[in-house]
Amino acid sequence: MAILENIRKRTTVLILIIGLALFAFVISGIFTGSDFSGGKISSIVAEVNGEAIGREEFTRKLELAQRQFGQNFSATQLVNRVYDQEVRNTLLNQEFERLGIDVESDQIVDFIKNTGYAQDPSFQNENGVFDAEVFKTTIADWRETQPLLYDNWLTIEKSIIQSAKEQIYFNLIKSGVGATLAEGEFDYQLANDKVDLAYVRVPYTSIADSSIQVSKSEIADYVKQHQNEYKQEKARDIRFVFFEEKPSTADETAVKEAVTALMGDTVEFNEAANTTDTIAGFKTTKDMAAFLDRNSDEKLDTIYKAKRDLPAVAADQIMALAVGETYGPYKDGSSYKVTKMMDRKSNGTVKASHILIAYEGATRANSSIKRTKEEAEAEAKRLLTEAKKADTEFSVLARDNSDGPSAPRGGDLGYFQEGVMADEFNDFCFNNPVDAIGLVETEFGFHIIKVDDKQDVVQVATLAREVEPSEETVNTLFTDATQFEMKVSDADANAFDDIAKESDYTVRPVNKIAEMDENLPGLSAQRNIVQWAFNEETSVGDIKRFDLASGYAVVQLTKKYKEGPMSAEDASALVLPKIRKEKKAAQIIANNKGETMDAFAKDNNVTVSTASAVTIKSPTIPGAGREPYVVGKAFSLAEGATSGLLEGESGVYMVKLNKKNQGVKLPNFSTFAQTLSTQNQNSVNSGVYNALKEGAEIEDNRATFY
Repeated sequence: MAILENIRKRTTVLILIIGLALFAFVISGIFTGSDFSGGKISSIVAEVNGEAIGREEFTRKLELAQRQFGQNFSATQLVNRVYDQEVRNTLLNQEFERLGIDVESDQIVDFIKNTGYAQDPSFQNENGVFDAEVFKTTIADWRETQPLLYDNWLTIEKSIIQSAKEQIYFNLIKSGVGATLAEGEFDYQLANDKVDLAYVRVPYTSIADSSIQVSKSEIADYVKQHQNEYKQEKARDIRFVFFEEKPSTADETAVKEAVTALMGDTVEFNEAANTTDTIAGFKTTKDMAAFLDRNSDEKLDTIYKAKRDLPAVAADQIMALAVGETYGPYKDGSSYKVTKMMDRKSNGTVKASHILIAYEGATRANSSIKRTKEEAEAEAKRLLTEAKKADTEFSVLARDNSDGPSAPRGGDLGYFQEGVMADEFNDFCFNNPVDAIGLVETEFGFHIIKVDDKQDVVQVATLAREVEPSEETVNTLFTDATQFEMKVSDADANAFDDIAKESDYTVRPVNKIAEMDENLPGLSAQRNIVQWAFNEETSVGDIKRFDLASGYAVVQLTKKYKEGPMSAEDASALVLPKIRKEKKAAQIIANNKGETMDAFAKDNNVTVSTASAVTIKSPTIPGAGREPYVVGKAFSLAEGATSGLLEGESGVYMVKLNKKNQGVKLPNFSTFAQTLSTQNQNSVNSGVYNALKEGAEIEDNRATFY
């Protein structure tokens, strides 16, 4: 709304700007041949080990994905989905070619036999069974008589061939992946050999972080020594102020007053007839449907509603109205409303529970039910007697005996109005009081019914007006956003926060935005902002105002991250805690060399603790957390032996092995070996692909086009 209004007011300026932009685009295209990113125009979306993924083919597949998944994914999500699939196919096809993996026509037919395509009637014989000859004949016929169908099949066939090659490839790898009996035995020991130990832990938190000094050079040296651990993708940091287009207090008041004015009659002068006419208001109109058509965002709904179907903020007040009375104005969501009671039906909705006893042949009866109708009736009468006993809980009886789908809910059917249930069921519920229990027969079987509750249903008319930003509010918002943009653009790059604070605006930072991100916290899907942030011509400190569907965002680019090793500054938040921990461990060890376990505990004001049945596979020490190195060291000790000081994850330890319990010896470990083998084979598909991707040279140009 804001955008349209401002376009209308600035038509001449916009025409001039668009003309200049087009002229600049034409001139730029002639002399530089460059795209918006500053590079040479290219038709390559990506390169995988030197093999190009062309834009034309990528676009075709993107259009196909749009038709298939467009309702569930945004445009950027679809681009990423197709890109991931194309990279995967390219990497795998390179492997297929290197290894000589191919699929012949007979293999395609064999593969189709085990897919859903085998269920296509076009490929089946007279017995409804997939037939290779029928399949080949059908495809040949399509090629001659139905070219569109044949072209579609060629696309499907490519996908089938790709799947067949992948199956061959991954099966070859899986055949070489397994686990030996020795590996199975080792895995068993890791999980079943256990130790009981005593330990003293001096936690790192016993030394204040503020007492540990870490220099920038130490951080830089640490990052240099662990370069593989501190890599980053290309990213951007931004901050923004969002000017949301929403109604002002004055807008809300105006709508509320307008709704209030419509409740009563109004007098208008009819100039043509030279008479004064009285226009009926919401309270007095005789034609409610026509009145709401003219004056309300909601039309007349003649359906009777239970209390739960009314606006939650006013349901109690509305249900208390007499016929002809009104309630409101009241705020419901983004609208002001007034509701009038048009009619009421006492006990118009019933809440009931039932126990269904079905029999063989009854409608919707489960095939496992074999009782006769006579047996079902006898069982229903028995349960009716049980249900009427004072100490019987109906829900428990229903849960244990009902054949109906409501059994897990204790037979609860919820509230329903007349005409919803079978006639016999309906009549019992609406003709009997609350807490009545009885037996009826329907086509579904025999029902023991309990009437749980009854409520009135009402017919109401609602006059509603949504509160929207007025033209004045929209113009003020545009002015505020523009003035803020001008102030921060003219000031120092670091003044963004201060200027926003002067006007009581909230600055929202968004860090580490990736090049193909779309959603920004606080702004939702804003691909245009991401593209601007990654444009080579956008510099750190640059500011731009973006016109959004729901207002304006004034955005500043605050930082750029290059792909590759992190700088010491970027990695400091991750590295600093690790260096601190190392220094704390060194300090604790230096102050406690050569002490016994009791002395170590006493000197550090901690106690000796114990842990039982600790395993290497789950190296968790109760009260301390996961400590794989400490637990592993404990397993290496002889019973009764004490370790030296150990640098653990959460503190410095000294441990004593009290007892080692080996797992029960088994005659063989084939079961454990098979489990390991299955686990290893199940990880082949993702593991192999991730390895291929990690080792590949991939040039990603998506952001140039999308």
